[in-house]
Amino acid sequence: MRKITLSAAGRMIDAARQRAVAEKTTVNAEFRKWLTAYARPYQAARAMDTVRKLPAKWATGGVEFTRDELNER
Repeated sequence: MRKITLSAAGRMIDAARQRAVAEKTTVNAEFRKWLTAYARPYQAARAMDTVRKLPAKWATGGVEFTRDELNER
């Protein structure tokens, strides 16, 4: 896991730690949840961009395949 350093007012950090203790968690755990929620829409948008580009990269020339043909190895 990579580490990052953040800066915030001491009072805010103290308040966050107090809340985390009261909620039986940690500031790090809550930050990880926030970071995941923050990054998820960006990751989803990038994935959808990739999906939209697939037809251009994997053109079959109009040939349609059956499920069995697609699953052959």
